[in-house]
Amino acid sequence: MTLTGHDAGVISASYSPDGSRIVTASGDKTAKVWDANAGKELMTLTGHDAAVWSAFYSPDGQWIVTASGDKTAKVWDAVTGKELMTLTGHEGGVMSASYSPDGQKIVTADRTDQTAKIWDAVTGQELMTLTGHDAMVWKAFYSPDGSRIVTASSDKTAKVWDAVTGQELFTLKGHDGHVLSAFYSPDGRRIATAGRDGIVQIHTTDMDELLQIAESRVTRQLTTEEKEKYGGLDLN
Repeated sequence: MTLTGHDAGVISASYSPDGSRIVTASGDKTAKVWDANAGKELMTLTGHDAAVWSAFYSPDGQWIVTASGDKTAKVWDAVTGKELMTLTGHEGGVMSASYSPDGQKIVTADRTDQTAKIWDAVTGQELMTLTGHDAMVWKAFYSPDGSRIVTASSDKTAKVWDAVTGQELFTLKGHDGHVLSAFYSPDGRRIATAGRDGIVQIHTTDMDELLQIAESRVTRQLTTEEKEKYGGLDLN
């Protein structure tokens, strides 16, 4: 089927947790909710003053969070389409907004202030800012267990952060241009990054796998000293 109804380009599309609905984000300043089986438009979320860059459901399917070029993210009732709250604090357009796996927090990414922010999903209170990128941040998403956040940036890197403390843990390098998106695998052991260089890279966050890769590349076993040095990164 084809979902037709937006008046400008469709920038993102994602399913509800139960797969019964789809939410789309568009340059026409709206998000739309569709019946995923019939393809019928169910409602339009109207309230942003600029393009809507992303729209995602909460893990329980009760809420939708949208990110917009109007410097805000908004939370909506997924059943009625009523706007519930606005997250305000970024200096520029908000490129993405998504929920933590437990639905208690929201993480947003900004194209101007080069940060990601974590918010209380119930009160809308800003909890912390993740600072470390040198260019716009395109995307920010939680790991499946909610313990970490990965961000994708125009500075040619993705970064992984401790979701509780906000500490930067490590940087994923290798792309020759903007990193437009980064996602964890369902088991949390790998991260896929998508670059404007036309490449998708797969990174491992599992220490045992990292050591195996390192040993295969140096064609010898790592010394105890080397294992202790790299094991100290605690990437599990």
